[in-house]
Amino acid sequence: MDGVAVVALTLFAAFGVLGFGWRSWLQYRRTGSTGFRGIRGGSTEWVAGAGFAVALAVTASAPILQLCNVVEPLRALTAGWIQYVGIVVAILGIAATVYAQLEMGDSWRIGVDERETTTLVHTGVFGQVRNPIYTAMFIFGFGIALVTPNVVACAGFILLVATVELQVRRVEEPHLLRTHGDAYRDYAATVGRFVPGVGLIR
Repeated sequence: MDGVAVVALTLFAAFGVLGFGWRSWLQYRRTGSTGFRGIRGGSTEWVAGAGFAVALAVTASAPILQLCNVVEPLRALTAGWIQYVGIVVAILGIAATVYAQLEMGDSWRIGVDERETTTLVHTGVFGQVRNPIYTAMFIFGFGIALVTPNVVACAGFILLVATVELQVRRVEEPHLLRTHGDAYRDYAATVGRFVPGVGLIR
C-alpha cells in the first residue's frame, strides 16, 4: 500500500498548489489582493477556521501515517479497484475546485470580511449549488479517503464536512444575508447549499 500512499500525498500537494497557491496568485494578479481574509469574526468563525485547518492537516497526515505503518488500511476497503476509484474521484475534486474558483471570479475569498461587499455570483455552476467550491472539496476529501482508507483519513473527511457546514451555516450565509438581503434570500430559496435542491433557505 506504499504506492497509493505516495499517490495520495501527490494528489494532496496538487490540491494545495492549485486550489490555494495558484488561485491566490491569480487573484493577486487580477485584483492586487490574494483573497485571503483569515479569521476576523467571533468564536464560531474561529472554531470553523481552526477546524478546517485541522481537517486538512489530519487528511494530509493519513497517507503519511499509512506509509510509516502507524495505521493500517481498513480491511473492508483494501481492494485495488477502490484505490483507483479514489484517485479518479480526487482528481475530479481538484479539477472541480479550480473550476468553481475560476467561476467565482474576483469575488473569490478565503474567509469573511464584514467591511467589504463582493458581487453575489449566481450563474454558471453557482446556479446549480451555492457552494460549489466546498462541494468540490468534499469530493476531493472523499477521494483521498478511498485512496488511503484508514481511520485517520475517515476522521479527516468527517471533520472537513463538519467544519465546512459550520462555516457556511453560521458564518457565510448570515454574512451574505446581511450584505445582499433579498437577492440572497431569493437565490438561497431556489439553489441548494452543496447539492442541487438540498439545503434551500425559505
